[in-house]
Amino acid sequence: MSAAGKVGMFRVLCLFSVLHAAQLLDSGMLFPRESASRELKELNGLWAFRADKSPNRNRGFEEAWYKQRLAETGPVIDMPVPASFNDVTQDATLRDFTGWVWYDREVHLPPRWITDEGTRLVLRVGSAHYYSVVWVNGEKVVEHNGGHLPFEAEIGSLFRKDPTNPCRITVAVNNTLTLETLPPGTIHYIRDRSRYPDGFFVQGTSFDFFNYAGIHRSVLLYTTPRAYVDDVTVVTDFVDNTVTPQREDKATLKVTLMDKDGHCVASSNGSSGVLKVPDVKLWWPYLMHENPAYLYSMEVRLTAGGGGSSEDVYTLPVGIRTVHVTTTQFLINNKPFYFHGVNKHEDSDIRGKGFDWPLIVKDFNLMKWMGANSFRTSHYPYAEEILQMCDRHGIVVIDECPGVGIKDIQSFGNASLSHHLEVMEELVRRDKNHPSVVMWSVANEPAAEMPPAEFYFQTLIKHTKELDPTRPVTYVTASNFARDKGAPFVDVLCVNSYFSWYHDPGHLEVIQLQLNTQFEDWHEKYQKPIIQSEYGADTVPGFHSDPPVMFSEEYQSEVLRNYHSVFDQKRNKYVIGELIWNFADFMTAQGVTRVVGNKKGVFTRQRQPKASAFILKERYWRLANETGTLPPWAKYPSQNGSGLWTF
Repeated sequence: MSAAGKVGMFRVLCLFSVLHAAQLLDSGMLFPRESASRELKELNGLWAFRADKSPNRNRGFEEAWYKQRLAETGPVIDMPVPASFNDVTQDATLRDFTGWVWYDREVHLPPRWITDEGTRLVLRVGSAHYYSVVWVNGEKVVEHNGGHLPFEAEIGSLFRKDPTNPCRITVAVNNTLTLETLPPGTIHYIRDRSRYPDGFFVQGTSFDFFNYAGIHRSVLLYTTPRAYVDDVTVVTDFVDNTVTPQREDKATLKVTLMDKDGHCVASSNGSSGVLKVPDVKLWWPYLMHENPAYLYSMEVRLTAGGGGSSEDVYTLPVGIRTVHVTTTQFLINNKPFYFHGVNKHEDSDIRGKGFDWPLIVKDFNLMKWMGANSFRTSHYPYAEEILQMCDRHGIVVIDECPGVGIKDIQSFGNASLSHHLEVMEELVRRDKNHPSVVMWSVANEPAAEMPPAEFYFQTLIKHTKELDPTRPVTYVTASNFARDKGAPFVDVLCVNSYFSWYHDPGHLEVIQLQLNTQFEDWHEKYQKPIIQSEYGADTVPGFHSDPPVMFSEEYQSEVLRNYHSVFDQKRNKYVIGELIWNFADFMTAQGVTRVVGNKKGVFTRQRQPKASAFILKERYWRLANETGTLPPWAKYPSQNGSGLWTF
């Protein structure tokens, strides 16, 4: 697996821009980073908060709450940002609230940000679920449709109107889901006043996780010079010959690539071109190489004005790797890669979907402990910081958009498709430079047998491939193989099945036969590699039964062993991966089929292992030993089963 003698090749496109007015920025979406020319100010912490519980949920707009401090228009409470608002208080009506909620806080800025007219000031919201409107000092600056991706606005002119007073930022967020949102939902009004109170309605959804809402990721301000690097697109490859850099002289721009020791290994001038890296160190997945997740640092330096009067510097971590798909294999750097990993959720006690560094670090430690090399961002894009962790640790990612629960025929209409295309554009724009992201997933378990699904997914997948020709595209299906109208257009088949759980519950003896038939049917028809993208069983931690019965730890363990037996028969043919559902227990809407959430995790919601976690740990380290090159610190499983690896 050595790359000695190889030449790494970067194709780089750098866009630069000059902006003056306050406006939504929908071109580049670079992650904010401090540099010699850029500064950051996080606005995380306590914000003033109020839910609009008026009958029409519209009082905040009718009374223009954004024109003054929220506390001056009525009672407010403290609300942490980032966090979901649902589980923070003791108010049951807020836990299940649907409609507009309002946040505000005042901000004091460094004087130099205000006095320097050559400094751009950008407000960025990492994500807010679902529809958001933002005002600065009472003036609307941003509207954003979608609950899982960042949005920005340049607001320097508004701050400078009255530099002596603090600046007030107001954010209104609505978590209502309709048949045209992603994920979709429905609002059911019940008007039987003999049984339900006035104004009673229910938010209906077709997905199995709680509809947490609020400002889920960081809010921050950052600066750039007026002439600034707007976007960077990096495409990597490695070849055995040299490459001549290409140049465009539209800007004074220099790109420098440095290794981990800070040594320059390649450089070029111009807004687009090719860099060559002699004796390249490739980015390899965790447990596939003795030196996984190698990252270079690419510095983009833009100089504008005579004599270098204005300069912007942006630095981007870059991994050099390739991805290819055949009819039977998934290749990373031309070597077969087998996904042995998990599905996850952004979910935890109290915080809901709110970004939380301790939880993220704990999850990565657990994934590496169990030998997982990959996960899917089920069922929506995760925080950018999580993907950066994947880049640094070599965890491979199937990056999924929030296209989950597409069950109603109206959700296949033109309005839904247009929004879905926009979401994929935002997702690709945000995540295109992450080496850990090896595949896009455009949906999870849609009603792919409906007639409109063929045009819908053909258009969606084609558009995604046009946005990024370097990565394969999939969607995750639970449809009948013969009637799935989207499967012909994907590069990899991702199939969910729950034999002996949702089908033939309690009958462990059917798993191997039905799973074998599933694989044979799908591959014979489509001749594409297959990932078992979900499988598992609900388990109440600490509940034991022998013989195994449903919901016991023994039953979950037996389900896994039966699936694994078939995986081992097929993985040297065309099955290229297995992702357990789920990494950890997570919250769902209340219902008779869920007792305080979904219990299919191999860890509890508090990240304590069930018996199944140890089964996966033993299996995943065995698979890593068979399919990869483990680093020197890893010890292989002993024959007597006494321990798997040590540091």
